[in-house]
Amino acid sequence: MITALAAAKAYANSGAMGVGSIGSLGGSEKKGLDFGDLLKASMEGATKASKIAEHKIADQVAGKAELVDVVTAISSAEASLETVMSVRDQVISAYQEIMRMPI
Repeated sequence: MITALAAAKAYANSGAMGVGSIGSLGGSEKKGLDFGDLLKASMEGATKASKIAEHKIADQVAGKAELVDVVTAISSAEASLETVMSVRDQVISAYQEIMRMPI
């Protein structure tokens, strides 16, 4: 159930990132990001969220940030990581299903 929720969040976030259409198969004209670019953007977003959380933790230790900001940053980083892991799990599952198909 958690992976389905994370996958739904990933789909919703892809719309928020401005991904209109992923593009047509075999077409030379791109109308949006391809799947690789979508994954790269997701990974960069997760990395950025974790770096922000690390900086907030350091700021809080130094007395420059509120605890609420730290908790919010950590929650955001955790949600991003869960989304990336959910997408990874779904890609692996799809690959394994394709490999089981008879030729």
